[in-house]
This record gives sequence, C-alpha cells and structure tokens, in this order.
Amino acid sequence: MFESMGPLTAGPWIYAVVAASVLLDVFLPLLPSGVLVIAAATAAAAGTGAAGQLHTVPDIVALIAIAATASVLGDLAAFRLARRGGVRLDRALARSRRLHAGQQSLGRALARGGGPLVVLARFAPAGRSLMSLGAGATTDRRTRDFLPWSAAAGVAWACYSVGLGYFGGHWLGANWLATGVSVLALLAAGAGAACLLRRPAPTG
Repeated sequence: MFESMGPLTAGPWIYAVVAASVLLDVFLPLLPSGVLVIAAATAAAAGTGAAGQLHTVPDIVALIAIAATASVLGDLAAFRLARRGGVRLDRALARSRRLHAGQQSLGRALARGGGPLVVLARFAPAGRSLMSLGAGATTDRRTRDFLPWSAAAGVAWACYSVGLGYFGGHWLGANWLATGVSVLALLAAGAGAACLLRRPAPTG
C-alpha cells in the first residue's frame, strides 16, 4: 500500500492533507478525514521496504498532534460561527429535517451529559459538526467551557484513528486490507457513539 499511495505519504504533504481535511470536515462532514488519518498511520506501519530500505513514512506522534490540533481548531471555528449566527443558524438547520432532528437530539444529550458528550459526539457521524454548532448556538456555553472538552475529543479521536491504522498495519500488513478493517472499526465506533447519543435520558 505504501508504494501505491506514492509520494503523498512519503513526504510532508500528508500532514498538510490530513490537517486540511480534519479542519474542514466540521463544515463538510462528507470529507474522509478519518480514512486519510488511518491510511497515513497504516503507511507509517510500513516501516521498511521489502529490501530493508528505510522509507520516509509519516510519524505517528506527529499525525496524532496534527489531527488533534486541526480537530480543535475546526471545532472552535464552528463554535464561533454558531455564536455569531444565532437565529440564522437555527433557521438554516431547520430546513433539513435530519439536521434539525440531530440538533435536537444532541441538545438533549448536552443537557443531560454536559462536556463528556462533546467527546462522544466526535466519533458519531456528523456529531462533531452538530455538537460544535449546537454548543456555540447555546447562549450559556462559553468558549472556555467548550475548549477543554473539544481538546479531549480531538486527542481521543486522533489517538483512536491513528492507533487503528498503525496497529492494523502491523497485525494485518501495511496494505489496503488493513486500512479497510481499520475504517470499519472506526465506523463501528461511530455507530456506537450515535446510539449512545440517541439513547433517551433515564427517568425518575
């Protein structure tokens, strides 16, 4: 896989691509930032070539740091945008039944769970977007309250994603099979997080 991905994973460009993808997917959730992070980490697991020649592979510590930092910066950008958007943002979300339902669900989750739900939502499909925008639109949410949980969410997601790609590459080989299995594990975590977020609050 390392050879087939070419110079993208063999140089500093991969860091820029990962950073841009993670930063922007809070606004465009369809961007495959998780897949890119896993692919880069799988390439890092390649280590040496078949002939023992050392390749310039991504560094997993740098990948974690870049992915986590980009995640926090994207969250803060969405949070501040929602803070300024106010009513206009609510109207825009209301136009989409799915987004409106997601906003209400995450709003209820925030009300009952507070900050830890920001971490959980980071793994759910589009959860990061709705949580950052929803928290910013809430008048009693301050940036200094949101930032520590956003940082925890970014680090947790980055460590999990990089870990999946890196250890999957070691166990299954640095190939597309390892990347596919790791992506499935990431999607499974996202599905689990979404189920937890939709779970009704306990009564009584």
